[in-house]
Amino acid sequence: MKARLRAAAGVVLAAALAALAVAGCGGGSGEAHEDGAGARIGVPLRLADCTDWKQADVAERLGTLGQLSGFAGGEVAGTGGGTGPVLAEERAYDLFQGYCRPGFARSFKLYKLYGRAAGFAAYAEVAEAAGD
Repeated sequence: MKARLRAAAGVVLAAALAALAVAGCGGGSGEAHEDGAGARIGVPLRLADCTDWKQADVAERLGTLGQLSGFAGGEVAGTGGGTGPVLAEERAYDLFQGYCRPGFARSFKLYKLYGRAAGFAAYAEVAEAAGD
């Protein structure tokens, strides 16, 4: 009986430690981050949506753009050190200002909008250079 209680207590303790570790990864708005992004929208990047964008101030938005750029521009597996495409900060800011304007966009995830737009960034630059 005591062995079962000890085992159960060990499981509960391990679960509590795991929950604390996960909770510590979220961070809050207005703090400095390891990636140098500074202030950012106060939710984890994978959860940030257009509602968060619209409620954020300029500093939080710019910090979030830095995080998105760092994430999207990171090393791509299987490319021998290649990196993903990124958007210029001004272009990304304008992208979110436009896409997040309509009410139906409130749940659009910022990382998805960014990733899809960044995938076409090189094509847009070529078209602009060609005068199209």
